[in-house]
Amino acid sequence: MTADAVSSSEPRGPSLDKDPRRIAGMFDAIAHRYDRLNRLLSLGLDRRWRRQAIDALDLPPDARVLDVCTGTADLAIAAAGHPSRPRAVLGVDFAAEMLALGHGKLAAAGLSSVELARGDACRLPCQPASVDAVTVGFGIRNVSDTPAAIAEMFRVLKPGGRVAILEFGEPSLPLLRSIYLWYFRRVLPRIGRLLSKHTEAYAYLPASVSAFLTPDAFTALLRVTGFRPVSVDRLTFGVVYLYVGRKPTES
Repeated sequence: MTADAVSSSEPRGPSLDKDPRRIAGMFDAIAHRYDRLNRLLSLGLDRRWRRQAIDALDLPPDARVLDVCTGTADLAIAAAGHPSRPRAVLGVDFAAEMLALGHGKLAAAGLSSVELARGDACRLPCQPASVDAVTVGFGIRNVSDTPAAIAEMFRVLKPGGRVAILEFGEPSLPLLRSIYLWYFRRVLPRIGRLLSKHTEAYAYLPASVSAFLTPDAFTALLRVTGFRPVSVDRLTFGVVYLYVGRKPTES
């Protein structure tokens, strides 16, 4: 048997191809169970992480907020409910079924200040310097061109506006890291497959996190794009990272 035959017979990891149509189709396939699985797999901590992200924006009164990769609109809804009372929140995503669920949640909550639109993070449907804040909740690693998406967020922000990005990370404490990686790579995909009936999506999740930029590299990307200052907070011992950047005011 040749070496090529041996390698072709070994199980392959999940594809990390980030073609927008492929990623949208994958999330559309699990949309009906997405929120419930988020609660379960994060042990309910996802709500706290979103609140921390919105608080970090230091929203001015009557703000306009853009939520990129909005999914089922949880982060957009959290922004709309902030005590600063934003004037308008726009959630953008390319997965139609996720947006459909988001529309249902908005209708149930009677939130007229939130709008949802289908669009690409690399080509945001907003004018330059038109929003006071941008948020992304666990979606930046799924875009096809991360630098282009960050540049788009910088473009649409008003001078002085902030971006807050939540993304999964890996704890630094050795014991906690070992337990977390075992759960994230072994247990989570099995639970996800069992409840969502979708094999690929919950294998893709841990693989995409491991393949994404390191916190240092992502922070450097924000700075190279023009954000100053940039802060990084490790939430829940580093399970999640919160990146916050500010667009400098014009001189």
